[in-house]
Amino acid sequence: MIRISKLPVLPALLACALLPFSTILSARAPDSASALFSDPVVATGKGFQVKRSEVDDAFINYNASLVASGRSIPETQRAEVRSKLLDHLIINQILLQKATDSDKALAKQKTAEYINKARTNATSPEAFDEQIKSTGKTLAQVTAKLEQDMVCRDIIQHEITNGIFISDDEVKKFYNDNPDKFKIPEQVRAAHILISTLDPVTHQPIPPDQKKEKLKLANELKTRADKGEDFAALAKQYSDDPGSKSKGGEYTFPKGKMVPEFEAAAFSMKTNQISDPVETQFGYHVIKLLEKLPGSTVDFAKAAPDIHDFLVEREAEKKLPDYLEKLKAGADVKLLAQTDDKPAGTTTPTPAKP
Repeated sequence: MIRISKLPVLPALLACALLPFSTILSARAPDSASALFSDPVVATGKGFQVKRSEVDDAFINYNASLVASGRSIPETQRAEVRSKLLDHLIINQILLQKATDSDKALAKQKTAEYINKARTNATSPEAFDEQIKSTGKTLAQVTAKLEQDMVCRDIIQHEITNGIFISDDEVKKFYNDNPDKFKIPEQVRAAHILISTLDPVTHQPIPPDQKKEKLKLANELKTRADKGEDFAALAKQYSDDPGSKSKGGEYTFPKGKMVPEFEAAAFSMKTNQISDPVETQFGYHVIKLLEKLPGSTVDFAKAAPDIHDFLVEREAEKKLPDYLEKLKAGADVKLLAQTDDKPAGTTTPTPAKP
């Protein structure tokens, strides 16, 4: 595992529209009541305008991405976040005007692959459809938004990385100067069958009587595996973990990457041992330890491509601010209204003159 903390080609706020699919699905649709009020234009440029409701929607989605990771936007930073989100929306509009037919076709292909993967990873087709429905958006609307964001991301990445040259000596120097980044810690390769105890739509714990039946199933699968049934086949048929089900339940991981109960069991087992059901916040896991992997160091030849990409991205990050400013200057961008924390339709009273 090459532990290079890659720098994003786009800053977090600029890239916020291209959220993980689960976050897009969980984000609340804009309050329909805002349509009853005025929705002022807050920015214009050559061939486009941005409305207040668009900033509101972007703020909701960005906040949802933070909440999903256990964070939130501090009250003192909300105005700054909205300002940066407006900047993001402006830049997206400019980039969309630059997009060629081939840019759009590639984004369409990538988005289709992204959505198909999200659908496959859902616990069931019905759960996927329900998540889409809960947003107040159609799948077509979600898809169109993703395609736009994909186009913008690809254009920026191409234009700011074009012309960046990283020599072999620079790559080798980074490898030699950062030995800790190329150490692979002790790992285990294990397979598991997850019998979920969470509702597939609400993700809340199921009632005790249903949970008892889930434990019964987990014990039955443990017995079948002990008697020699193919563990990978059982995982593909019964596991509720979309991330590993198609791979026979298999994961390779070091300490600190899995929930504590799962990790403790996996690292304490012997090769080919099958565990009793292990309960975590996700449900009951029947685990089979496949292999223990001692710590090692990644060879330079294997690490070199990742180092090269990292160094290119680091240089691109330096070029990004000037690139974005030139984009906006060339588009004659004008800001027309405040983008504070009040939703579209609200107004700030004008103080009386003394």
